[in-house]
Amino acid sequence: MIPEIGQFSLILALCLSMMLGTLPIIGAYQNNFLWMSMARPLSAGIFVFLGISIAILAYAFITDDFSVQFVAQHSNFLLPDRYKLTAVWGGHEGSFLLWTFMLSAWMLAVAIFSQSMPLEFLARVLGVLGFLITAYILFMLATSNPFDRIVPLPPADGADLNSALQDFGFIIHPPTLYMGYVGFSVVFAFAMAALLSGKMDAAWARWCRPWANTAWAILTLGIALGSWWAYYELGWGGWWAWDPVENPPLITWLFGTALIHSLAATEKRGVFKSWTVLLSILAFAGSLLGTFITRSGL
Repeated sequence: MIPEIGQFSLILALCLSMMLGTLPIIGAYQNNFLWMSMARPLSAGIFVFLGISIAILAYAFITDDFSVQFVAQHSNFLLPDRYKLTAVWGGHEGSFLLWTFMLSAWMLAVAIFSQSMPLEFLARVLGVLGFLITAYILFMLATSNPFDRIVPLPPADGADLNSALQDFGFIIHPPTLYMGYVGFSVVFAFAMAALLSGKMDAAWARWCRPWANTAWAILTLGIALGSWWAYYELGWGGWWAWDPVENPPLITWLFGTALIHSLAATEKRGVFKSWTVLLSILAFAGSLLGTFITRSGL
């Protein structure tokens, strides 16, 4: 019954994200204060319900609920508790839920720490993020549901988490990398909000720049941790840090490095406006491409 609560919470998050992806943007066009002001509470609601979903998935791992297909595929009775928790992002379904939850955390942070931003612009930013979360949850429910059950007879024990992932590096590396990846979705949302408002001035770059710098710094840390883990796990002969999983974050990092310099120029001197928007889109596209390469089996 408890996994069904996680599923229901995911559906509620979908309903709120659909509202967030439409009402505030329409409200910004119509100058409807009520609809624009709904952006902040909707962001908080999405974060809460996605948090409940990922907490319930972690609970299913801790309690060895092998009736949940994802748990049965990535855990067993003998797996230490710390790796049962990290097994939440040990496969495609759990990783995608973690990705979406982190995006909701970034979105809530924007809602909380952007008090000085005009409500009209903030409504567009959060509306774009709501649209992205809607797409992610729809994809999750349709093709990658972490709460799918094994019926009628669940296995007595589960498979095991990949032995290479039973390491301290797996506890800290993927969440840090994902947090940096997802941060560029916020930058993309700022660029789209600027395009939707038709005001390609230095103001949006000033509001966006702290978020871009934060995302870039976290992604830098994630790449460094991944390289350290690769050589710690395999030694200098492994070259694991240059495998297809680790290369896409570097590509995104290069776009992000160019972006933070372009944002500074746009804010300080009002130049490179089109380049800044293009680099925001490319950094976001790089994060999507990296996730696709990592989790699609390509």
